[in-house]
Order: sequence, then structure tokens, then C-alpha cells
Amino acid sequence: MTHITRAALTIAIFIGLEKLLGFLRQVIIARQFGLSAELDAFNAANNLPDLIFALISGGALAIAFIPVLSEYLEEKGRPIMWDLFSRVANLVFLATAVLSALIAIFAEQLVGWQLGIAPGFVATQQALVTDLMRLNLIATLLFSISGLVIAGLQANQHFLLPALARSMYDIGTLIGVLILAPHTGYQIGPITLPAFGMGIYGLAYGTVLGAVLFLVIQIPGLMHYQFHWVPKINLRHPGVQQVLRVMGPRIGTMFFVYLVLIYIPDNIASRLPTGSITALVYGWLIMQVPETLIGTAIGTALLPTISEQIARNERGDFTNSLNRALRVILALTLPVSLLIALVIRPLVAVFDFDPVGTEMVIWTARAFLIGLAGHSLLEIAARAYYAQQNAMTPLWASALMMVTFSVLALLFSQLIGVAGIALANALAFTGEALLLLYLLNRKFPGLLRLGNTLARVALACLAAALLVTIILSLTLPIPSLFLAVVALALGGLAVLPFIWPEVKLLVKL
Repeated sequence: MTHITRAALTIAIFIGLEKLLGFLRQVIIARQFGLSAELDAFNAANNLPDLIFALISGGALAIAFIPVLSEYLEEKGRPIMWDLFSRVANLVFLATAVLSALIAIFAEQLVGWQLGIAPGFVATQQALVTDLMRLNLIATLLFSISGLVIAGLQANQHFLLPALARSMYDIGTLIGVLILAPHTGYQIGPITLPAFGMGIYGLAYGTVLGAVLFLVIQIPGLMHYQFHWVPKINLRHPGVQQVLRVMGPRIGTMFFVYLVLIYIPDNIASRLPTGSITALVYGWLIMQVPETLIGTAIGTALLPTISEQIARNERGDFTNSLNRALRVILALTLPVSLLIALVIRPLVAVFDFDPVGTEMVIWTARAFLIGLAGHSLLEIAARAYYAQQNAMTPLWASALMMVTFSVLALLFSQLIGVAGIALANALAFTGEALLLLYLLNRKFPGLLRLGNTLARVALACLAAALLVTIILSLTLPIPSLFLAVVALALGGLAVLPFIWPEVKLLVKL
């Protein structure tokens, strides 16, 4: 088992734990608040804080930062790498603080503006969004440092604590859900939990607590790798300039991604029936579980290695690493998306929405699942460009994706409601992934040589679908959720013989 495989498995295990905790949190939230105007406001309030994190210290910088840190570690040693890390971290923290302050000041206008976050909400709901967004900005400030710490540790090929940090965040938010928000204490066996009765505000304070834990759990990793903070920035520093050259286009890319994932969907959904924004959140959550377990785990583990391969000009190894990752992702995501779509109804039922809300979430999730393979392939394709410190190609590809999504979302939402927004997302991101892979294959011939992988995956999907359909049609004296889980497990086992070559490739990544 290679170090990439071990890293991917470590990440996948802890992502799985995080998703389990996150799913538990979402079930409790759903049962407390339902598809309500209050919960719509909470989800909309995350928009701009999430944007800041994505642009500055999350998706924008982490992926752009790791190849540069890996190069410094390889060529100049760890002390010089940490010096560069400190300078960039100081710059990012200041930028995040200034931007967060501006958003907090103008929050009311940003929410109610016709092109703003939630123009379709009534005045009281907009006021709630404003209050919650200001609270969430505190968490964003903490995440601005945590995102960089993740990049620093992963550049050192350390993946355990960054993966564990996700679960620590969920523990903080669970405290918000179980203790801060409820008006009546939850009963766990003989223990009655305290209840602070803060309602939807309790979720926001839980987010802040989760952000604190997310950062604190990673500090031992910094100490282990002898991190030393330098109170400097110096924009003329060659390493800082190198990071900024890659980060600039990456910020543009993440801005377009933000528009597609949050701003445009929520703006459109705020004009649809109550609960539409929350349906998008839950539908996305269902698709994100397998996407992060497969695509994010493999992509995260792969990036430091392919960055080193590019730095050493090992083009053949670079191509082989990407080819194996693509075949594994296709073999895993296509059957998984089909199986989850088939058994999804009992899974959504645990949220205890009303019948209309349940149908809304089911079809929104199914639409998102159409793009599971595309989102996962994009995790690899985008990182392949950043490993080469080429951020311009993903930038214009994401701009094209944003335009495509906007047109499709406006059209489909009028035809099939909120599920149309999810379908537009699936098609737009899949198109972007295929375009980036096509261009990569022109530079690195052989990248897309998939052999008979797709043919075997198609047979696997057919066999699994038939088996699951038969199981679900049985009339048995067992709960529907248990039957769905059994059908999902047996469907997965039916897939394995067809994709066994890719399973062995995963071990050899």
C-alpha cells in the first residue's frame, strides 16, 4: 500500500466520521426546525462567511499554497518553508479581518439588496439572516487560520490532524444543536442535557465553537513539525509573490464556484416555495457524503505527490498517477450515485419532513447525484493544474461553468422547481471536469486511456440496479430504512467483481 493510498484511506475514514456526525447534526436540526423560514435564514446567513473562507483561506489558498510549500520543503528545508507560511498566514488573517468587518457593517444592505443574498425573504427573515451572518463571521476569522494550517501540515505529508479537525468542528456544532438551541433538554438515557433555549442562534454559536475546536486540534501538528511564527509579511518576498501569482486566479475560480454553489442557487430559491434553500442544503449534503469520501479524499492525498512529481519533471509518473486516480473515481462514483438514488427515500424519511418537503429533498438530492462523478473528477482535474502552478486554466473553465449553470438553473427551476437548480449544478460541474481533463490529455497523452473501465462500470451499474430494485420490491416485516441499508450493501457487493481491477489500483495509487 503506497503512502498516497494510506493518506487517502486516513482522510476517507475521518471524513466518514465527520459525515456521520454531520448527518446526525442535520437530522436533529431537521427535526427541530423542519423546512422552515427560520432554517432557510440560517442557511442563507452562511453565504458570505463561506465565500470569505473559500476565497481567502479555504479552497483558494490551500490548493494554491500546497505546491509552493512542497517546493520550498523539498528545495530549501522546513525552517524556510515555515517562514513563508507565516508571512502568507499574516497577510491572509489581516485580509480576512478587514473583509469580515466590512461585511458586518453592511450586512443589512447585502441581505436585502435585489441582487443580494435573499431578496425574496420578508423583512423579519432578512433581519434574522443579518444577525446570524454577523455571528458566522467570527467563525470565518478562525477558519482563515485553520485553512492555512491544513495546507502547512499536508505539505509535510501529514493528513491525520487535518482530517480529524472536521470531526472536531462537528462536535462543536452538535453542542450548538443539542444544548444551545433547544428549549427543552434532550434525554440521553438517564441524563438530561441542559437546554439554553437560544433557538436558531444556538446553531450559530455552535458554529463558532466548532471553528475554535477545528483550529485547536491541529496545533500539536504544528509543534511536531517545528513551526515557528514570524511576525512579518513583506509583499516583495519571492515566496509570497509566488503564492500570490497562483492564488490570484484561484480566488477568481473560487468566486465563480461560490456563485454556482451558494449565491445564484439561494437567490433563485428564495423566490421559490418556503424550504427550497434548505432542500438544496440537504440534497447537497447527501451527494457530498460520497463525493468527499471518494473525490476529496483521493484528490487531497494526491496533490502533494503530483506537485513533487512536477517539481522533479517526472511527467510519466505524473500522468500515471492521474490516470489511476481517474479510473478509480469512475469505478466508485458511478455505481454509488445510482445506488443512493434508488434507496434514497427511506434515508430522507429520517429527517421527518412533511410529505411535500420530503419529495422536495428526494428529487433535489437525486439531481445532485447525477453530478457525483463530475464533482469527483473535478477534484483531480483542478489539482492537476495547481500542481503545475497553473491557475489560469481552471479560472476560465470555472467562468464558463458559471455561465452555463446560470442559464440552466434559471430554465430548469421554472420547469421542475428547486430540483432544477441541482440538475443545473450537476451538468455544469461535469462539463467543467470533462473540459479540464480533455485539455490535460492534450498536454499529457495517455491520461484518459481508461481501457475497459467504463464498460465494466456500466455492467456493474446494471447488475446492482436490478438487485436493489428486486430487494426494495419485497414485502418484508422489517423497517424500510433497514431494508434500504441492506439493499445498498448488497448492491455494493454486486458491483465489486466488475470493478475489482480499479479496487486494486486504489491500493497502488
